[in-house]
Amino acid sequence: MIKRRQLLQTFKLGGGSLTDEDIRAFALRHGWRSGLEESVAADLFDRDVSFQYEQNKLQYTVPERQATYTPDFYITNRNGKEIIIETKGRFVTADRQKMLFVKGQHPHLDIRFVFSNPNTKISKKSKTTYGMWAKRHGFPYAGRVVPEEWLNE
Repeated sequence: MIKRRQLLQTFKLGGGSLTDEDIRAFALRHGWRSGLEESVAADLFDRDVSFQYEQNKLQYTVPERQATYTPDFYITNRNGKEIIIETKGRFVTADRQKMLFVKGQHPHLDIRFVFSNPNTKISKKSKTTYGMWAKRHGFPYAGRVVPEEWLNE
């Protein structure tokens, strides 16, 4: 992510090393919801991958109400296949439930996760990790970046 760090460094006044807080603040000021989203976008840009960020909303029904889900990234891979990438640092119960509703109501979509750490446990009392949860429910996942093989499928 040299390009990203160089870009961020030009916006940082004073000098010193760039912290995670600096990256997150920069990302939020420039439209990203998290440092991970900004990092994935920078990586995709560096690899010349076509993508849209939060351009579409999907309707889905939660029992008793209508809800909306806005995917983080719609990627068009090098073979023209559209993939939805959802980036997650924290993956709380409500997010997991939402993704199951969305997948069940939009089975034609290829939804994948990029976790900041797929080995994070879903709760303190659980042995299940984010990656284990994704695999159990049929969601491809990766850690920190979109894998090159996803871009070449």
